[in-house]
Amino acid sequence: QVQVVESGGGLVQAGGSLILSCTASGLTFDLFNLGWFRQAPGKELEGVSLISSGGANTRYAGSVNGRFTISRDNARKTLYLQMNSLNPEDTAMYYCAAGRSWGLSPQYFDHWGQGTQVTVSS
Repeated sequence: QVQVVESGGGLVQAGGSLILSCTASGLTFDLFNLGWFRQAPGKELEGVSLISSGGANTRYAGSVNGRFTISRDNARKTLYLQMNSLNPEDTAMYYCAAGRSWGLSPQYFDHWGQGTQVTVSS
């Protein structure tokens, strides 16, 4: 059974930083592309960032480019999202997902975590 679990969410002030983590088991971790998605209340699910199976290639949504950094440690089967300069528009439920195709769209991801809440106060 595949299990994907996010952690690290919480409440932070605008301008602050937060790091999210994601672990995955039950799959060959280093064969999967990994992505972070987020969804704010009443909004569509948004692709935030994507990283290739070996970590060499990354992609970011324009809204977070320059502020967020995605990385992975395949030895520990862990994905990270370093978030800096947070603003209230970053408030959302953040999801970690694993897939076999290259693209920051939820249709390409087969395995999802339960989400971790990030709230940024002004």
